[in-house]
Amino acid sequence: MMLSEETMIAEGALPVVQFRSHLRLGSGFGEDGLQDGLLTGFLRAAIAAIEARTGKILLARDFSWRVFAWPDREGARLPVVPVQAVTGVVLVAAQAVETPVAADRYWLEQDMQRPMLRPTGALLPAIPTGGHARIALYAGMAADWGGLPADLGQAVLLLAAHYYEYREETALAAGCMPFGVSSLIERYRVLRLSAGAAR
Repeated sequence: MMLSEETMIAEGALPVVQFRSHLRLGSGFGEDGLQDGLLTGFLRAAIAAIEARTGKILLARDFSWRVFAWPDREGARLPVVPVQAVTGVVLVAAQAVETPVAADRYWLEQDMQRPMLRPTGALLPAIPTGGHARIALYAGMAADWGGLPADLGQAVLLLAAHYYEYREETALAAGCMPFGVSSLIERYRVLRLSAGAAR
């Protein structure tokens, strides 16, 4: 299985102005946008880190998922959360011949933890031997920054500010995340159950 991000978060969707204000950077000096490229990079890094930690896509965009064999043809768990739409399913043969699957042969079972691609009939379409299925997904919690829950938006700003303030630091432990950020995102983390226990 391979997941690819087909579209990046547009620069206009990033809260650069709010971030600049959060950092209390000076304004009105004719050089307000001088650091915007740097700030954009830290915002993208913070969003990526929080998405990785929570297992949730924050700002909606397109993804492509390649599956070489269905784990279960009665339904396939999708690799991103939350999925807003399955925009296409294509079967690709070993010789790269593509066969689109009609939209009425599958449906999206939406769920904030375990969205599924389900067959309309008994089973998902068979994947050609030596080939794969390519599923196009549109996933994310919000279409724009204003649609994000306030606590997640604040977590992104806090983490981006942490990256900005410690941009020269190389001694932080791997996976280090400030406590304030961790506490804000905790309720969004994916809960995994194993042998009757959460972990």
